[in-house]
Amino acid sequence: MAASIRRKSIWRNIAFFLAILGPGIITGSVDNDAGGITTYSVAGALYGYKLLWTLIPSFIVLVIVQEMNARMGIVTGKGLADLIRENAGVKVTFFIFIGLLLADIGNTTTEFAGVAGSMEVFSVSKYISVPIVAAMVWFMVVKGNYKFAERIFLIFSVSLLMYVVSALMGHPDWKAIGSSIVKPQMDFDQQSIMMIVGIIGTTIAPWMQFYMQSSVIEKGLKIKEYKYTLLDIFVGCTATVVVAFFIIVACASTLHAKGIVINEAKDAALALEPLAGALSKNVFAFGLFIASIFSATILPLATAFYVCEAFGFEAGIDKKWEEAPEFYVLYTSIMALGVIIILIPNAPLIAITLWTQIINGLLLPVVLVCMILLVNNKKIMGEYTNKPIQNIIGWGTVIILIGLSLVWLALFLLG
Repeated sequence: MAASIRRKSIWRNIAFFLAILGPGIITGSVDNDAGGITTYSVAGALYGYKLLWTLIPSFIVLVIVQEMNARMGIVTGKGLADLIRENAGVKVTFFIFIGLLLADIGNTTTEFAGVAGSMEVFSVSKYISVPIVAAMVWFMVVKGNYKFAERIFLIFSVSLLMYVVSALMGHPDWKAIGSSIVKPQMDFDQQSIMMIVGIIGTTIAPWMQFYMQSSVIEKGLKIKEYKYTLLDIFVGCTATVVVAFFIIVACASTLHAKGIVINEAKDAALALEPLAGALSKNVFAFGLFIASIFSATILPLATAFYVCEAFGFEAGIDKKWEEAPEFYVLYTSIMALGVIIILIPNAPLIAITLWTQIINGLLLPVVLVCMILLVNNKKIMGEYTNKPIQNIIGWGTVIILIGLSLVWLALFLLG
């Protein structure tokens, strides 16, 4: 009898977890977007296994930061942008969000660059692939609802695991991988620091924090469901770093080993064919395509969410166009700008991709400072403020990021 009750309790907990599953896994998985895949691919091709160690501190910070977002969303019922406006004022909010909006237009452009590049591997022109994908994504968001969109996003999340297959086909050197993780190395030159800032900026992107908090609210989660939300976050963050790890490994074990230099993820897919076979190339390219569609859906959506929240407009894909016109106009405008830039002949897509990730890294400390101040405010959070270890990791991350950004800027200005 007791065993039967325990089994029922276990299955009930599993069912409950599956019911609230989504925000953490989706937010983590969408982080491996076209910009992220490009950054990880270039890092692997250029530095081999040397920068794999950066994923460990990135994972720890990612879990801590996402947990803060979820806790704030559950406790306050308000998005991060809304809380920043209420506590920092409209002027400060305006300047923060202008920077974030510009970065996210670049991010969205990068996602469509990923669509274009991945389909070019299969001999499909960007003038065909990009408009079709953009129209499909727009229709799903504007005419669909959150529950339907979330199911599609979860399927996309699972699809990203194909990068594990691509990496294993390159026959990586596991001893060298272990050594690079156990004995971290770092070159203090402009390119290396830029790459590290880019890896951190794409692994813990500023826009993710706003999306995470908004999606928790959109799903209607309560504090009694917090432990399940925490598990959701942990699974999502683990998936993010695992995929990033195998993308770096795939390019390090093949491209770096042969001294092949690449500029974007499409180059990595094409270069893999003579080294690891046509299947590896196709798997890598298809993974890029799925990730790009996934992020082209989420990223402009997240941007529209937090900009509307910041300035007091209605937002949410469960609302009709007439109920939230500002939200849908902004979402459509960001999508349209991304598509237009991609379709311009000879647009500097590689520069847009890499610089966007660096801007993410530079903006991240600003967002983290706002978050940490808010989550430690007892008037807002009551008994659910941060524990000391969370503050140590949070403020430590801010200090390290600012330090790296200043060193990179100094090296950049010195030429």
